[in-house]
Amino acid sequence: MVGRPGAWGVPTPDTRVGRKMPLSAEDLVANPKFILALRFHAGRMRGMFNTGPRLARLLASQQRWLLTQTAYALAMERNPAEPTSGFTAVRLTREITSHKVASRNTVLSFIDELVTYRFIAYAPGAERRRPRQFEPTEISHQAMFGWLVSNLGALDLLDGGSRVAHVEAHPELIRVMQPRIALNCLQDPQWREPPEHVALFQWNDAGGLIVDHLVSRIDLDGDDPERVVVGHVDSRALAADFMISRTHLQRLFARAAQQGCIGWDTIDKKPVLWMSRSFVEQYSRWQAIKFAYVDDAFRCEARGPSRIQVGEN
Repeated sequence: MVGRPGAWGVPTPDTRVGRKMPLSAEDLVANPKFILALRFHAGRMRGMFNTGPRLARLLASQQRWLLTQTAYALAMERNPAEPTSGFTAVRLTREITSHKVASRNTVLSFIDELVTYRFIAYAPGAERRRPRQFEPTEISHQAMFGWLVSNLGALDLLDGGSRVAHVEAHPELIRVMQPRIALNCLQDPQWREPPEHVALFQWNDAGGLIVDHLVSRIDLDGDDPERVVVGHVDSRALAADFMISRTHLQRLFARAAQQGCIGWDTIDKKPVLWMSRSFVEQYSRWQAIKFAYVDDAFRCEARGPSRIQVGEN
């Protein structure tokens, strides 16, 4: 049962850099601190949105998350000696459509958006070459590094590890770690296709941002066996903040309430939003899949970096 830290079971063994085996999703869910790690990461993602809303929206839904992570991974795999390697429209389309994440037109529109907002640029010398290779701009590199550090920081909270310190001392490791994470997540149907109640948010426009906002505010001190309190949520302000219509947000909340994921109580004449513990547990188990891949990528780096490729040239 997901809830207060003590309700999560027995803590997992120490997982510092020297630990030979990476954490599994089951290890993570069994750790009583995992819900704290999730809240930490959700808060960091909320802060990333506050810093750069348009850039953060690249991770705002499951489809955009997979598009963004795969595109970045392809860019990290680029070999200047191989003209067909790296991030090209053809390669991203092939990876995404083969896993039925999005259509070819959606992929091309996504690339156009990245170019328009200068999140990617043509690789040196690629402007007049076919296929055109793209590379992330500095702001995109910084954002992805921040995302990686947030995930590693959440894992460090579980065991007092030094993942963040290690990667911050060797920032070039993102070039081998991120592609491994992205490829594993893309190929794993359990991550790619979230469970029903999680999918209700994650496959919705800005749904990932909304869940991050709610999870970052959950009160873990409550003793209600069925619910965790989030607090008062101003739907008008939240919709404006996430650049979506209030009607869209209210419809999403209404569907989630119908399925028992969320609800409202009235405290001191104010509506207070809560999340069902079953939803939090489902969300936690799904997130544990990704965090296990993050730890796997870190452990592989600790054993010795290797070149990681996404797809075929």
